[in-house]
Amino acid sequence: MSRVCQLTGKKAIVGNNVSHSNIKTKRKFNPNLHQKKIFVPELGGWVMMKVSAKGIRNITKKGAWNCILEANNKGLL
Repeated sequence: MSRVCQLTGKKAIVGNNVSHSNIKTKRKFNPNLHQKKIFVPELGGWVMMKVSAKGIRNITKKGAWNCILEANNKGLL
């Protein structure tokens, strides 16, 4: 199961845990992903997508079909 948003392309990035004594160890920052069932009127049905919180906000703002087309043009779908 990949941790990549299907609409925005967000994925895990690498950083450091920094202790009180300033010792640094590697860690991952994972995106805030949700498995969502989205209704797309243009397709006349539901689509299951793995979407980040920002992707959900984009769907609310622009509409599901426009977001899917943009992601397809970027090569994410």
